[in-house]
Amino acid sequence: MSYEAKTTYYFDSPGPQNTSDAAKFAVERAEALGIKKVVVASTKGNTALEFQKAISGKDIELIVVTHVVGFSKPGVWEFPKDLSDRLESEGVRVIKGTHALSGLEKAITGNAKLGGSSGTAVVAETLRRTIAIGLKVAVECSLIAADQGIVSPDEEIIAAGGTIQGCDTVCVLKPSNTSSYFALQVREIVAMPRNR
Repeated sequence: MSYEAKTTYYFDSPGPQNTSDAAKFAVERAEALGIKKVVVASTKGNTALEFQKAISGKDIELIVVTHVVGFSKPGVWEFPKDLSDRLESEGVRVIKGTHALSGLEKAITGNAKLGGSSGTAVVAETLRRTIAIGLKVAVECSLIAADQGIVSPDEEIIAAGGTIQGCDTVCVLKPSNTSSYFALQVREIVAMPRNR
């Protein structure tokens, strides 16, 4: 029998106050495993900046996944365009894509005439409620990045997400494309809120 002992960090509660530590833990695990890509969710840019600071000087590519245009308001992208341009000029990839675990499903489940739930909503809610909201976000961002060809199903990555704002969940995963969702593997939980 063979096994490894690794550290998992548990935050007392979810939220943006954990972002700096989550970024540090993400880089720490990436370096320990030789992982070259970190995928992180960022809506308005604060989390992206924390992760950029943590990755500075490291041989790690930062991929920031933002909300899609129209997520909160039709035709509006919440992520500041000037910050996106600056980050990209500094080697950070900033991408946006339809939420793989809630995009069209949200329109269906939120419609009183259609109502009800769907398989995709069940997957999202299971990740969100049984483990951590940030895990659902991290998995979803990895699907978006894989669907855009930025990460490969043949590599391990670090994926990070949070609860409403900031980052409080970090995992090691083997990504997949959305169409092959069940090939995705969460291989390690690096950090997460203990109480949710």
